[in-house]
Amino acid sequence: MAIMITDECINCGACEPECPNNAIYEGGAEWRYSDGTSLTGLITTLDGKEVMADDEFEPKDMDVYYIVTDKCTECVGFHDEPQCAAVCPVDCCVDDPDYRESDDELIAKKDFMHL
Repeated sequence: MAIMITDECINCGACEPECPNNAIYEGGAEWRYSDGTSLTGLITTLDGKEVMADDEFEPKDMDVYYIVTDKCTECVGFHDEPQCAAVCPVDCCVDDPDYRESDDELIAKKDFMHL
């Protein structure tokens, strides 16, 4: 599953530099597949959508930091645990019950983003 940031976030920003996929963005910031990945040009996402890697997408949250589920691998393939949760001083980086993925799916997502 992906990780999500709850409304208890204090906007400290400790989580953002820890993400190996650059899946964490400040509230109100647009996000791109290409940010922090090796994705370029026209890509086909793992769910079959074709998009330009540099296209900007709407922020998932306007007020607090947020995690893009399409880029979150729970740090699988990089670390033993999600680094955002490990450094969060208020424990607001938690499992997202709406996004369940196996370790194999998370590895496939990592491999997709980091050729």
